[in-house]
Amino acid sequence: MCGHLKSITFELNLIKRIMATLTDLSSQKLIDYEERYGAHNYHPLPVVLSKGEGVFVWDLEGKKYYDFLSAYSAVNQGHCHPRIVQTTKDQAGELTLTSRAFYNDKLGVYEKYITEYFGFDKVLPMNSGAEAVETAIKICRKWGYEKKGIPNGAAKIIVCGHNFHGRTVTIISFSSDPDARGHFGPYTPGFISIPYNDVSALSEILENDGADIAGFLVEPIQGEAGVFVPDDGFIPACADLCRKHNVLFIADEIQTGLARTGSLLAVCGDCTCDNKCEQQDTYTRPDILILGKALSGGAYPVSAVLANEHIMEVIKPGQHGSTFGGNPMACAIAMTALEILHDERLTQNARKLGKVFRHRMQTLADKHELISLVRGKGLLNAIVINDSPDSSTAWDICVEMSKNGLLAKPTHGNIIRFAPPLVITEEQIHECCDIIEKVIKEF
Repeated sequence: MCGHLKSITFELNLIKRIMATLTDLSSQKLIDYEERYGAHNYHPLPVVLSKGEGVFVWDLEGKKYYDFLSAYSAVNQGHCHPRIVQTTKDQAGELTLTSRAFYNDKLGVYEKYITEYFGFDKVLPMNSGAEAVETAIKICRKWGYEKKGIPNGAAKIIVCGHNFHGRTVTIISFSSDPDARGHFGPYTPGFISIPYNDVSALSEILENDGADIAGFLVEPIQGEAGVFVPDDGFIPACADLCRKHNVLFIADEIQTGLARTGSLLAVCGDCTCDNKCEQQDTYTRPDILILGKALSGGAYPVSAVLANEHIMEVIKPGQHGSTFGGNPMACAIAMTALEILHDERLTQNARKLGKVFRHRMQTLADKHELISLVRGKGLLNAIVINDSPDSSTAWDICVEMSKNGLLAKPTHGNIIRFAPPLVITEEQIHECCDIIEKVIKEF
């Protein structure tokens, strides 16, 4: 046999041996594979999921769980929503990607749909949430130089401490999380950090240095920080200050938006609509709105940056883009995902059941010293465990809840975040509260 044929035979046998090891897999073997072959940039709960539907997920051995994380609020519409699945199948059979070198038959329709849905002139489509935040930063800086007249290279953007906007080098440059930031420098300059929920701190910075401030980037609720809900007047007051000083108010609604907090957007305050919230008196209109996660219902990476013409027009051809941004698959899926929020009244469901959940958790906290605080809005909630952030108590509670059929995850050591898909029913909410109560009592 010639050398060429021997090489082909060897490669085929190698492929067969590899494929043989990938059959009849157990959860433990798959965990071991991730430990052996994957970068250790996450610390998952020891559960291997293989199926999802609505509020439920199943592990490889067939055990059923309530999902109370929703892929960090990416699956607000529930796992594998049939309408989103069908849209994905239909579009995958037609056209998936053209790049922006050409027009496609979905992007213009999507752009019209999403801008009218949220009441903005323009949208710049991207893929991941971090990409969308980077896009907003670039637009803000360019606006600062070309519209506000800030000297080139001098523009600053104000952010809040304990923020989470992503993990790119620029974004971690203004993070206060030592794990996210440590040993990744040198860091990108041009950011000023103030305490979250501190209007006076923002006012002082703007009064003293407002001429060189291009924008204020903020999460209406800090999700990764442990579902920290600011005072009612914080967001409106910040927006007013930004308008006063000709500074762009930038709302990162990647996790809090799209019905999660009981309003279409968290900046809507306590409005009772589920669409066209720019018409509500309680709506604090951002100059730049950043969306992601549930914009696809978890089926595909889709993010968006929305702004009006006088802001978005600073971006010209060749100055920003993405090969996948605005691809036909993303556009079709995002429109279906937004339709579902409206058609299934998920905003109202989140608002109603969030109150039920917090009432149950507060009743539990009143009886057990293990829970020191309950907080949240809509179906984005958290309990603070009465132990040190360095302890394993919250992690151990989550492991025990998983054994009882409910999946949640700690954040910042002693805080457990609860964010189920918004399609959950009141009966299911109570069943989940029963599970949490049972575990807390055992601890």
